[in-house]
Amino acid sequence: MTPRRPRAEDAPAMAAIVNAWIDATPWMERDLPPAQIEALISDGMALREIWVICTPVAGYIPIEVEIAHIWGFYCARTGQGLGKRLLDQAKQGRDFLSLNTHLPNLGAQRFYVREGFQAVGQHDAGPVSTAKPVAGQGAGGPREMRMEWRS
Repeated sequence: MTPRRPRAEDAPAMAAIVNAWIDATPWMERDLPPAQIEALISDGMALREIWVICTPVAGYIPIEVEIAHIWGFYCARTGQGLGKRLLDQAKQGRDFLSLNTHLPNLGAQRFYVREGFQAVGQHDAGPVSTAKPVAGQGAGGPREMRMEWRS
C-alpha cells in the first residue's frame, strides 16, 4: 500500500470517506450536502498536493503547499497503518507541517502526537485557507486545535 496521486475518478471515493465520517461522528454537524463535498474535493485536486492510498481509495491527505498545511486528512479504516503511510508521504521533503483537528477528536490527536505533532493553540472552526475551501471546512463546528510538526 503505497500512497499515490489521485485521479479524477477517485473523487467519489474520497467524498464517500468524508461523508461516512460526518454521518458516523455524533459531534460533527453536516454543513454541506454530500454532492457539494464531492465537488469541493474535485475542485481541490488542482489546488493542492493530494495523496491517496489503496484502490479504491481508503484514505487521503491534501496539503496546501504554500503554507505546508494539511486540510481534511481522512481514512476509511483506522488502525491499519494507512494514515501513517499517508502522513509519512506528506512529511517527505518537508521540515514543517501544520494541521487543525477538532477538539472532540481525541483519537486523531493521539495519532498526531505519536507522529511528532505538538499542539500550539486552539481556535473556532472555520476556513483559514489561502486556497478554495475544502470538504469538512465549513463556517462552524467544534473548536479546533492547531498542531505542528517539525523535523
